Amino acid sequence: MKISVSFTLLLLLGAVSAEESNDYQLPFPQDIYIALEQMTASLDQQKADMRLLQRETQEQVSQLKTEVDKLKQQQQGRQVAFSASLLAGGQAGTLGPFPSAPTLVFQHVVTNIGNAYDPNSGVFTAPVRGAYNFDWSIGAHANNRNPSAAWLVKNSEHVFIAYEHETAGFMSSSKGATLLLEVGDIVFVRLAGDTRAYDDINHHTTFSGSLLFTM
Repeated sequence: MKISVSFTLLLLLGAVSAEESNDYQLPFPQDIYIALEQMTASLDQQKADMRLLQRETQEQVSQLKTEVDKLKQQQQGRQVAFSASLLAGGQAGTLGPFPSAPTLVFQHVVTNIGNAYDPNSGVFTAPVRGAYNFDWSIGAHANNRNPSAAWLVKNSEHVFIAYEHETAGFMSSSKGATLLLEVGDIVFVRLAGDTRAYDDINHHTTFSGSLLFTM
């Protein structure tokens, strides 16, 4: 009888020891490796997502910069104005008379916003389609023979002429015109044949233009 009870107690104690050892059993190395692999895979995915986000952000920044540059160029194209007189450096002199009708090159540039006027050729080139206003004046000392006259020319079309003829003293005239220009159209002032133009430090002979609005 005592032997049976003792054997039963031993079985119960053995069962309890087995349960406690299961409760405090450490994980196998294989489980740790799986967890590390999962964490590594997660980190790799996060890095890939970050690289993708950086590329997308850089592309968006590049596109935005391109759009800003385009807007700046468009804005600069809408800012056009110039004003110049015939002779530079305060020189005094008379041009003409000539049998032909040369282009007047206005060398003393006061304003040239947008750089649409070329002081080397005397030609204005329209950078955008729009309505432009031009003013020009011409003067000369009268000699009873040659008048003072200059045409405003659009491409090859003579638009308006500023003309004055006096027998004595100083003669001058001026005109203005508003023109619809396409991109690349040119405008310049041409001295009429057998006429004269004078300029000095007081700037009697001038050419000016500006963009009124785009179209």
